[in-house]
Amino acid sequence: MKLLGPAAGAMVIFAVVAAPASAQTIVLAPDRVLDGRGGEVLGARVVVEGSKIIAVIAAGRSVPDGAVYDLRGLTLLPGLIDTHVHIGWHFDRDGRTHSDDSDDTEAEQMLYAVENAYRTLMGGVTTVQSLGAERDLALREAIGRGTIPGPRLLTAISAISASTGEPAAIRVRVRELHGRGADVIKVFASASIRVGGTPTMSQEQLNAVCGEAARVGLRSVVHAHGPESARRSVEAGCTTIEHGALLDRKTLELMAARGVYYDPNIDLVLRNYFENRERFLGIGNYTEEGFAQMRAAVPKVLEVFKVALAVPDLLIVFGTDALAGAHGRNVEELVYRIREGGQQPSEAIVSATSLAATSLGLGETIGVVAPGYEADLIAVEGNPLQDPTALKRVVFVMKAGRIYRRWPPRGSPPLRSGRLQGQSHPKTPPASRP
Repeated sequence: MKLLGPAAGAMVIFAVVAAPASAQTIVLAPDRVLDGRGGEVLGARVVVEGSKIIAVIAAGRSVPDGAVYDLRGLTLLPGLIDTHVHIGWHFDRDGRTHSDDSDDTEAEQMLYAVENAYRTLMGGVTTVQSLGAERDLALREAIGRGTIPGPRLLTAISAISASTGEPAAIRVRVRELHGRGADVIKVFASASIRVGGTPTMSQEQLNAVCGEAARVGLRSVVHAHGPESARRSVEAGCTTIEHGALLDRKTLELMAARGVYYDPNIDLVLRNYFENRERFLGIGNYTEEGFAQMRAAVPKVLEVFKVALAVPDLLIVFGTDALAGAHGRNVEELVYRIREGGQQPSEAIVSATSLAATSLGLGETIGVVAPGYEADLIAVEGNPLQDPTALKRVVFVMKAGRIYRRWPPRGSPPLRSGRLQGQSHPKTPPASRP
């Protein structure tokens, strides 16, 4: 055992959780730890063995021998969780967004998805929910095996909409997706914001999809822009409302009362469309009128978000709707929510860590820096509680105890491994950097 420097801040010591004896011990030594639940501990050391966090030890307390990663100047926090992405969406060889008319091969499409997964992980997002595509299944399994680097991946495989059919057909489809390994059921209860966001599914259809999802043990997340489609979804017992660009306070209060999660996507998805306008325009409902509708929605969605923040007990989670052009930039949405939306930095971080994990049914596994949780951890340059843009400066990424990114911050000495206080340095565990 060894003693680390003088105590800083309140002492917080968590009970040590047993880990496999053969697992190498890693000690992470940042300036501060944000625990994902709203807590901040200065000078704490996080101890990892295998894929798990086994201890969080206050400054000045002894820590086990092992490889020490010197993260001075950095803030350590749980890996971020994006509850709404489309991990396979990409721009084709011609620079245009992929469509049914594309001549990309299946292999090429998978390679684009792999690239997006890598970018996302390097950006500090260690878990995503992809809503959803067939190739997500193979990608999920490859990432799970450690074959390729990427975030933990949950998938809906495909979506259910009004065209799925009557309630009986919808229930059958839910069971089919469950049987194929879907982690969640994605539902389109309203039209796109580009064509007004009007309701598209009846109460009976929504009762069928969300009721059957609950019966087989799956969550249901619903694309719903306006009050009526969201209200129907809440009454049907659905888990999460996605987008909600046109919601009113009454509907938000109903969601809060029923414990329905709200995943607003208020910046990145829209801004990405505008930045890549020519890559989308002319495909499907990406029309001049559709872009005008999206531009008109920008102030509306920001105002809805501000109203949502004032609704007591509303469960607002982090999601971006990241698609072609946005992968790896996920955190820009979080920074926007803080700077333009007025969300407190600590609340925003909770929305992207422990609360997001709970919304995915993973609240006991990820999203928190505490013993027994998976060692999904990132370190950023600076203090995001004071400067939200620090979240963009990710210099260290660990997922399930495996290091994927270990780059030094600007103007700082290189990250080091070894023993603190001038003791000899043991061999550094290899970083996974494809």
